[in-house]
Amino acid sequence: MKLSVDHEADALYLNLSEDKVVESDEIAPGIILDYDSANRVVGIEMLNLSFRAPAADTHRLFLHGVEAAASLASVLREESPPYGA
Repeated sequence: MKLSVDHEADALYLNLSEDKVVESDEIAPGIILDYDSANRVVGIEMLNLSFRAPAADTHRLFLHGVEAAASLASVLREESPPYGA
């Protein structure tokens, strides 16, 4: 699992797996889930990060956000419908 912030693009990306992304779905404005060939969530992207979390400390996201993101990823793997469903 890898969490990265692209300040130039104003985006956060949580890579959950090294599996190839074959489909993406914008589940809410600026929130994109990436799926592998088995319909598992392998990545989560959040656009407009500074708007969504204007006071966000990206260093803190790296230190404390990974555990929360892992929990979210676990829920998404278990409960999210396959893309295109």
